[in-house]
Amino acid sequence: MSSTTGEKKSSKSEKPRVGIAHIYASYNNTIIIITDLSGAETVARVSGGMVVKADRDKPSAWAAMQAAAKAAKLALERGIKIVHVKVRAPGGYGPKTPGPGAAPAIKALVRAGLQIATIEDVTPIPTDTIRKPGGRRGRRV
Repeated sequence: MSSTTGEKKSSKSEKPRVGIAHIYASYNNTIIIITDLSGAETVARVSGGMVVKADRDKPSAWAAMQAAAKAAKLALERGIKIVHVKVRAPGGYGPKTPGPGAAPAIKALVRAGLQIATIEDVTPIPTDTIRKPGGRRGRRV
């Protein structure tokens, strides 16, 4: 029996939308950006500084969890159910390891209801080295 009223088919046949969660975790802040699969359209952008009042709390694990939960909520509202996570540290001449908010942010994305397909480290690491700013005698204060 076919329906002519224009009913939608069951949601089981629809594929869930997939996105990319870019997590930039430095020792000063944590930034979570969720985009579509091409990376061109930003779905959600939240940082640790947007969810806390004091500047000293921006790099904390709690701020990263709150920011990730907020970003995940926005992504779920826009229909994204599955994300590929790309974790980035400052890199270059800065630290090559992510800050204290990276792991709690990933945990918060899962708790908010997003499914994680892959976790990848995309920290820019120079093949030789990069010269640190400040000159030969360093930064003179």
